[in-house]
Amino acid sequence: MTAGEVLVGQDVHAAGVRHRAAVVGSPVAHSLSPTLHRAAYRSLGLTDWAYGVQDVTVDQLPAVMGGLDETWAGLSVTMPLKLAAAAAVDVKDSVASLLGVVNTLVVQPGGLIVGANTDVAGITGALADAGVTRVDGPVVILGARATASSAVAALGSIGARELTLLARNVGGPGSALPVAHRAGLAAQHVRLTDEDGVRRALAGAAVVVSTLPRGVADPVAELVPDLRPDAVLLDVVYDPTPTPLAAAWAAAGGRVAEGWGMLLHQAVDQVRLWTGRQPDVAVMRSALLDQLAVRATGVAIPDSPPVLPPAV
Repeated sequence: MTAGEVLVGQDVHAAGVRHRAAVVGSPVAHSLSPTLHRAAYRSLGLTDWAYGVQDVTVDQLPAVMGGLDETWAGLSVTMPLKLAAAAAVDVKDSVASLLGVVNTLVVQPGGLIVGANTDVAGITGALADAGVTRVDGPVVILGARATASSAVAALGSIGARELTLLARNVGGPGSALPVAHRAGLAAQHVRLTDEDGVRRALAGAAVVVSTLPRGVADPVAELVPDLRPDAVLLDVVYDPTPTPLAAAWAAAGGRVAEGWGMLLHQAVDQVRLWTGRQPDVAVMRSALLDQLAVRATGVAIPDSPPVLPPAV
């Protein structure tokens, strides 16, 4: 790698590659996961590992999983595949079972595929980087789907007991509301269109996590009220940095956790699950920040080598 290089997926079928992994979802061409995993493998001296990128739809996922042989360590799973992956794996770890959300596939000897969730560790890691290791007070989550479910578990694991979900609705498959009830949190729903309700929830929150896609939380930036002195926001969107919501939060006196921190720490756990070794977090963080700086220039993102046969 050279300074200023745009890092994309590697050729997982190249000569000398004995261990394969990749990120799948749709769209994934701009994924930063290759940056993190390539840095981790390099720091661990794993020269025969390669990490690819492949656009995969929900309909294609079963065939993709069926093609994972013993040379595959696993897959990083992003949207819109997290719920489908949870339904398709052979077994789920305890966190994935609670949430019904899988972002990591681990291929075991003999072909068993385990579904894991490292998004929870990603959220707690990002908050810890901002000094939040325990929650003392109400919490708010923007959104109510897969990543919001992971946020529920993350906040519950560090002491949250009172939760408000700010979302258009909380019904349907993958809702975070039943996850909150199973996790023992007292949860309520406030619609994003209820501006007074949104302001009240934000004003009383010790921690806010926005799981909404890029741009969707922008109107909430106009509603940020006077905050608690210790109030912390984690917006999982990291492009642009800061997001309008994060900028408004900081202007109101709140602390902001880096959105890319979730991506970093969930990848750390994926590497540990696949390799059995603890990667150097500082090396991964440095590589990620360097790549974010490169991409902030607007440089074109080259195509990654294909991971899957064209017929899949």
